[in-house]
Amino acid sequence: MRIDTLRQQLRDLGAKPCHEARLMRAWTQRLPLDGGPRPAEHFLPQAVRDALGTITPMLDGLATLKSEHPGEDGASRLLVALADGQTVESVLLPRGGLCVSTQLGCAVGCVFCMTGREGLIRQLGSAEIVAQVVLARRLRAVKKVVFMGMGEPAHNLDNVLEAIDLLGSEGAIGHKNLVFSTVGDPRVFDALPRQRIKPALALSLHTTDAALRERLLPRAPRITPEDLVEAGEHYARATGYPIQYQWTLIEGVNDSQAEMDGIVRLLKGKFALMNLIPYNSIDGLGFRRPSWEAAAAHARFLHRAGILTKLRHSAGQEVDGGCGQLRARQVTRVRPPIRQAQKQTASSA
Repeated sequence: MRIDTLRQQLRDLGAKPCHEARLMRAWTQRLPLDGGPRPAEHFLPQAVRDALGTITPMLDGLATLKSEHPGEDGASRLLVALADGQTVESVLLPRGGLCVSTQLGCAVGCVFCMTGREGLIRQLGSAEIVAQVVLARRLRAVKKVVFMGMGEPAHNLDNVLEAIDLLGSEGAIGHKNLVFSTVGDPRVFDALPRQRIKPALALSLHTTDAALRERLLPRAPRITPEDLVEAGEHYARATGYPIQYQWTLIEGVNDSQAEMDGIVRLLKGKFALMNLIPYNSIDGLGFRRPSWEAAAAHARFLHRAGILTKLRHSAGQEVDGGCGQLRARQVTRVRPPIRQAQKQTASSA
């Protein structure tokens, strides 16, 4: 479901912009409609009030909590059920952050990512994206939303931008605290500067070697690391927000000294922050997480070279909760064995 569809339903019931805004604030911030100087029964049109008994359960059903997996670092991974029975993942982060999913599956196919193994199943509607924030706010305060969960936001651009617009207005989240993450789709650099609410930008770099990047991100747009950084720098200077560069450290793949020297070459003097994230190990993929000591040595080297760097823990590491893994385990549990599934298919034919 899209937010503009919900808005049109309200307009069809006689809601004016002021009524829409109040209802959207109540939904996104989990505020009571009967609060404030004018309770809903004295403010909303009668047709809207009569429809709340249908609208409210529909909104509540967009995203429901299927399971929660707390981590020792204060993060908590959420397996979220959508209205059609599919599941996505959200992550409650320390200090009021939330990571949300924007697609069911992903078409980019990053070779080190569990989500990418499924391919793209379907897009999430803008209301389903916002509903993950609403659900999380039932559990704790949410002051920052990062679009870094399952999916490539640039491949669901209209829905993601619509969600960002609502969260940055009636949702009461600061614009710099809305972080759009992408592998570097050129459409992003055209669309974001034209938005009323301009989010911060996180770019998945992962390597300074163009050929290696093509192998790691096989279906990402063919943009070189140099061109990606140039486009990011232009957006950073236009908005006043530094670009966050994401670098998943994988032992023996992109953790060499040559790569660290490449980061210095690309980011020296740029309005940028490098996030080094040791790989969250996934059974069966064959990639390894470097030691924390080795990752810390890389971070120190970059700091000394003048690159603002943060070494980040991958949330959920101790519960084996890398993005896509909770869903993968759940799908595996409920999916019948191949022979059983074939029998079911044959018997229903």
